[in-house]
Amino acid sequence: MKFLIVDDSRIMRNIIKNIINLLKIKDVEYREASDGIEAYKILEEDNIDILFLDWNMPHLNGLDLVRKLRSIGKFTNLPIIMITSEAAKYNVIEAVKEGVDDYIVKPIREDTFLKKLKKFIDKCST
Repeated sequence: MKFLIVDDSRIMRNIIKNIINLLKIKDVEYREASDGIEAYKILEEDNIDILFLDWNMPHLNGLDLVRKLRSIGKFTNLPIIMITSEAAKYNVIEAVKEGVDDYIVKPIREDTFLKKLKKFIDKCST
């Protein structure tokens, strides 16, 4: 499985990788980006199984990247999990309307993250 983790914080990207590693998935590959522009370039050149995306980033924020991806045929089914500090209900609703598949509020609760991630991994494996 190939995961793209997009967050302008290197520490947060490492936290996400460490939590994912708890699942002990075989043959995991990580790609990382610090903003939406860099993430889009990676998505264009590589086959990513699941995208983990922060909302607030420089250059191209997470929600704008979601809008862009969902308007391009090859990305319409890419699983996107937004991991953000934007906790207001209207933010969650907006993100889901734009095409986010799941939403995790920072600080990340390990058990919640793993439960949600497992659901997507099971889908990708079938």
